[in-house]
Amino acid sequence: MEEEKKPVELPENAYRELKEGEEYEPVMKPGKVYPEANLWSVGWGLLMAVLFSAAAAYLGLKVGQVFEAAIPIAIIAVGVSSVAKRKGALGENVIIQSIGACSGVIVAGAIFTLPALYILQAKYPDMTVNFMQVFISSLLGGVLGILFLIPFRKYFVKDMHGKYPFPEATATTQVLISGEKGAGQAKPLVISGIIGGIYDFIVSTFGLWTETFTTRVCAWGSALATKAKLLFSINTGAAVLGLGYIVGLKYACIIAAGSAVVWFVIVPVLPLLGDAFLQSLNPAVTDAVAQMEPEQIFSSYAVLPDVNSRAARPAPGCRWNVLNVTCQ
Repeated sequence: MEEEKKPVELPENAYRELKEGEEYEPVMKPGKVYPEANLWSVGWGLLMAVLFSAAAAYLGLKVGQVFEAAIPIAIIAVGVSSVAKRKGALGENVIIQSIGACSGVIVAGAIFTLPALYILQAKYPDMTVNFMQVFISSLLGGVLGILFLIPFRKYFVKDMHGKYPFPEATATTQVLISGEKGAGQAKPLVISGIIGGIYDFIVSTFGLWTETFTTRVCAWGSALATKAKLLFSINTGAAVLGLGYIVGLKYACIIAAGSAVVWFVIVPVLPLLGDAFLQSLNPAVTDAVAQMEPEQIFSSYAVLPDVNSRAARPAPGCRWNVLNVTCQ
């Protein structure tokens, strides 16, 4: 009984390399039976997978970056288990976050490829996009990824214990363990979600300010954009701000640096290359680049897809298919 009342704590050697002859004793003892895969955990896991798949797809298509859902799902799992007053729910919460966290994996592979297929179909009408082929390829891709992951589990989890940081897994573990202590971990997520929802509702419904802020709001900024093709633009949406927090300062800075290079270097330099050279890159654009605004230069040249090259076209007598090219 005394052991049952002891608070759940991670061992001291949970995040460091083990010494010679030292053993790691996991929180969930191998010889003890815990509630894990049951109707509660699988049901909530599937629900989290659906919700966070939609969220990841929306953000990925909007800003070109998906987020890993393990941490917020772990927080929600702890919250619903606390509200339902489930005892010994650590194993169930692990199952919930494990199922739900699969959402971003398949979504990322789909949203970065499926739009390209439909764009190519608009340019090449002979190209076919079959729903079942897309669905089965995504399904088999996810299954294949899991099958490849299984053999490495023992190696990375046990044999390489403490040698790799795995920051997201570390944070998720801390959330799940703190949930066993009765901490209200879901409260900050609920509050932040309400604040973000109100913020975006005010922007989209009442239009008190624009979602995208640019230096065109002032006279000198508009003049700088027209003459020097220099424009500063930032998205102020709650989703983008939250995404930057989730991916962390390092990767947020990398993304911001890439945008800065495009807008402050590539876009201003492109007009100096001459219309003849730029039209060779994108023959569909016939306007003089010197007369174009920075936004037009960006959409016409800075993110130009290479769909006009011969390599992107099927050979005569052939037609595109989602998985291959078929020829008669």
